[in-house]
Amino acid sequence: TSFLLLITLSNDGTKTLPAVQKPVALLCIGCSLIASSVLLVLKSIWKACYKSSKLPAKKTVALVLFFEFLVSVGAAILTIVAMPHLDIVTNVTILNGVAVLSTLLQVIAQCTAKERNCFLLPSITAFILILLGYALFLALYIMKDPTDIKMAIWVGLAVGGSFLVSFNWWENYLRLISESSSSVYLKELCRDVRRGQNILHILSSLLRIVVTACVLGAYVPLAKMDWEIVTSIPSRETRIIAITIGIQLISSALCHWFAVAACKMHALATMLHPAFEYRISLNGTASINFTSYCSVVVDGRNQSLKDSVFPNLVLDVAHTLCFLDMSKITDIGILTGNEHMVYVFCQSLLSSCKTLVVRHYGKRSAVSWWLGLVLATLHLWYLSLYRIQRTQDLFIRRLYEGAFIEQSLLLNTRFQIQTTDRTKKLDPVKVFLCVTMWHETYEEMMKIIISIFRLDKYRPKKEREASDVTFEGHICFDDAFRDFHMKLNYLISSVISIFMNIDKGLFQEQQQIPDQKLVRTPYGGRVVITMPHGNSLVIHFKDKQLIRHKKRWSQVMYLYYLLGWKVATKYYKRLEKAEDESELIREFEKEKHSTYLLALDGDTDFQPAAVMLLIDRLRMYPLVGAACGRIHPTGSGPMVWYQKFEYAVGHWLQKTAEHVFGCVLCSPGCFSLFRAAALMDDNIMKKYTIKSSKARHYIQYDQGEDRWLCTLLLKQGWRVEYNAASDAYTNAPEGFKEFYNQRRRWGPSTMANTVDLLGSSTLITHRNPSMSKPYMLYQLFSMASSILAPSTVILMIAGSLTVLLDIHPNAALVMAVIPPAIFLGVSFKIKSDTQIVIAAVMSILYAFLMMIAALVIIGNMVKDQTILTPSSIFLITLAVFYLITALLHPQEVGLVIYGLLYILCIPSAYLLLAIYSMVNMNNVSWGTRETVPPAGAARPAATTHMMYDEEQFFRELTAKYLEPLPVNKEKQKEMTEELKDLRNKITFVYFICNALWLIMTFTLQLSNTSIFIKVPKVDYNLQFTGNYMYIDPLGFMFIVAFALLVLIQFLAMLYHRIYTLIHYVAFLDTESKSEKQKQKQQVEEVNTLVSSTTDSAVNALNTQIFPE
Repeated sequence: TSFLLLITLSNDGTKTLPAVQKPVALLCIGCSLIASSVLLVLKSIWKACYKSSKLPAKKTVALVLFFEFLVSVGAAILTIVAMPHLDIVTNVTILNGVAVLSTLLQVIAQCTAKERNCFLLPSITAFILILLGYALFLALYIMKDPTDIKMAIWVGLAVGGSFLVSFNWWENYLRLISESSSSVYLKELCRDVRRGQNILHILSSLLRIVVTACVLGAYVPLAKMDWEIVTSIPSRETRIIAITIGIQLISSALCHWFAVAACKMHALATMLHPAFEYRISLNGTASINFTSYCSVVVDGRNQSLKDSVFPNLVLDVAHTLCFLDMSKITDIGILTGNEHMVYVFCQSLLSSCKTLVVRHYGKRSAVSWWLGLVLATLHLWYLSLYRIQRTQDLFIRRLYEGAFIEQSLLLNTRFQIQTTDRTKKLDPVKVFLCVTMWHETYEEMMKIIISIFRLDKYRPKKEREASDVTFEGHICFDDAFRDFHMKLNYLISSVISIFMNIDKGLFQEQQQIPDQKLVRTPYGGRVVITMPHGNSLVIHFKDKQLIRHKKRWSQVMYLYYLLGWKVATKYYKRLEKAEDESELIREFEKEKHSTYLLALDGDTDFQPAAVMLLIDRLRMYPLVGAACGRIHPTGSGPMVWYQKFEYAVGHWLQKTAEHVFGCVLCSPGCFSLFRAAALMDDNIMKKYTIKSSKARHYIQYDQGEDRWLCTLLLKQGWRVEYNAASDAYTNAPEGFKEFYNQRRRWGPSTMANTVDLLGSSTLITHRNPSMSKPYMLYQLFSMASSILAPSTVILMIAGSLTVLLDIHPNAALVMAVIPPAIFLGVSFKIKSDTQIVIAAVMSILYAFLMMIAALVIIGNMVKDQTILTPSSIFLITLAVFYLITALLHPQEVGLVIYGLLYILCIPSAYLLLAIYSMVNMNNVSWGTRETVPPAGAARPAATTHMMYDEEQFFRELTAKYLEPLPVNKEKQKEMTEELKDLRNKITFVYFICNALWLIMTFTLQLSNTSIFIKVPKVDYNLQFTGNYMYIDPLGFMFIVAFALLVLIQFLAMLYHRIYTLIHYVAFLDTESKSEKQKQKQQVEEVNTLVSSTTDSAVNALNTQIFPE
């Protein structure tokens, strides 16, 4: 490897580097040692600053730094002082001896855990073999020439250094020893190390760097070498050193990362393979013994050889073995025909090593070391692994050792005293599917019903058979008592018939459609259905005369019913029976963490794999309170096309950046998984039930309930994540009016929740480990960008007018301001429907303007033969950026076509829509699905009553939180005025900020050109054209800030894509092939069946009944 070549180059007898230049090779060895420490310092500083870190106790710091001092001294002495005086075979094998202390600690850890010691014998054997390897190593070198004091010193330093390095992984075993020990100090030490690991990593890494530098700086003068040669190395030797050290640093870092990724994806492979048997057959070669080879070929080579590096490197490697007496070894073939003998030693060394296995202590020690390392890491073959594993659960330390990367990866893997079962059994989880429906159509309801039945088939409920995941579906149907329950019953019957009354080969047991009895409840009624594969589906029909309606109150109902009644009540009943309180609390906490709620809308379509991927996130990370997937809008028409690209960009860039640098601020209610423990935490469910009593409450609480719920979770310290591989599909507004009304709700709600988070940034960064002050600063800048979006669009329109009409920028700016200013003024006086009509007309005009401006910009680029103009830079950069981003999402790359429409609609989406949203902020109606669809075919339903205790629970819940809101015209009128007043204040601040930005730009454009930034124009060949372009400072700062924001989001996207791929590959790897084939066969059978049905709604959705 490159590191061994650096060791070889620093050997006294090697000639690739002259003797006076050896300090350069030693300096490179030192760089290899500290490279990982530098990376760890940067990563730990980032984590310490970006996330909360606790200071460890002084005793803990002293102990950790003591061990790190021993390790760094040992690594420096071993690699810088000792190894350059040993042969390359010994250097390869002695690194395996660093497991000596690990094997001893393994024995101690397993002896303290007497009930589980299946790897005790291998650990004891490994310890003995490694000690035997050291004994044979000492015998080879010291007994070879007992009078050679220098060699004895080098050998002693090598043994001592490797032993000190073995202290590197003490944490791996002390953790287990402390768990079995009664020592309070050990337990507290392990907890303190875990809590303050960021600070400890910073201090230990800095100590390693200092110690390595001191050893290197002290050894060079002691060895009678001069540091001054470092500044005067010839170019040939500089290239040799630069290439070698570059390969070493890059390859070690990549090796570590790929190894970690492979372990996370269950791609654990053999890291050690016996490589001792080589047979080389040389034809037409001369014959020479090794002693003659060393004296004639290696030491007698031409030292002025400058034209080729590889032959000298090969011969330098051979020189390190000339110390060994190989005169009795069978003659080896020497490949001739090249005056530099390029491959001479490559083949002679392989033949020599075979005989060296039998005849020399060196190889015997190598075998002992190697076998010892294999036995010491035998437990890796029996690791208990989840589907996707956290790095901190795989490896005990973040640090890797660049000098011995293989050994550090093996010994850094967490040691577990375990059985031979490789698949770690997770606690089973319960998932409640919670669907809220509000005036959905038949086709929309078909999507969610089929998705639920699809999930029922994916994870069937079997009697007397445990399952890792169990499901229970709940549908809350608002405003249901207008014959809606009849229609829904009819729909359920249709879907059940698809899944049950089909070819007998598809289902082993043929069942009949179950009775659908309407159970009368305090909130209306419900129907309980057992799905074909055993899971339950409960449809709750809400009567708005009995219980509060709208989506947030439906969520409150199922949150308290599922988490309060179904999860918590049984523990309170057991407590009343005088059961052990501590045991009940432990069981209750465990169930809360393993109970999840999947929030769904009535038109969501998803596959079971999407749910399982979200479950993985909550299972693996206990601090994750919610996780959302990739939402795909469905429908047809230009508005849907625009939203497809808008959703794609939002998920590709914004949500990934939030996930990587902090937390996702909004987990959409159409497809999100929530942890029960997070929802049941303080100030979440209780606060979510607050009635809107102030004007800002209506905007923050009722207009975007999913975002507000996430705000509560973030404030309480829970993490919200995004999984890009978890796909869900939901209907998007197809009409311009419906789209504007939807965004009229979302815009102010987003701003209100973001302001709430920013206003509580001190509390949040203290309580939430994933939310840092830099991340809050990022959100502040994002919000400022969104606030200034209208003025930015106006400046862009002004730039387009400047290009089109060839007028002064200020005149173009005045022309660009007038239409939106008029629209803003008249919007306060006209109805919202009229505003939408005006906005639609203006959107079309702006789209034509954008298209013509883009064509003119392209024409000017061709005419002037330059790309360095503000407009062309913006256009090209935006196109290239979106194209690259789309290419990194190959399954969605086709969406880039809709990017053209997205660019044309920028004035409508970021200028006109902003005006409409701000002016109509006082309108707190839902805006969509206000029209009641016609009822379906009616079916009679029998009625019965629920259990008394459950009925009492609902009556108390309704009385406390969900009583229908009384109509109070006085309060409504008063709230209307408060909403208008709030609208006026926010609108004034919002648009005054945009006006100030435009005025500053206008003023700068009126000033002298001396305050402008002058940038030279270049042509297609990047040659100066002789002309300059002028950019005002404000515009330049905005462009730089925008570019920085885009760059940050792009880097976050790259990081997120890699780890999404790792998770997805791990998920696919855990799904059995036989199950895939079975599902594929079922898909074909169901498609054949459903294609013959006359039900048009079912026929439109038949291809999505089962997952592929």
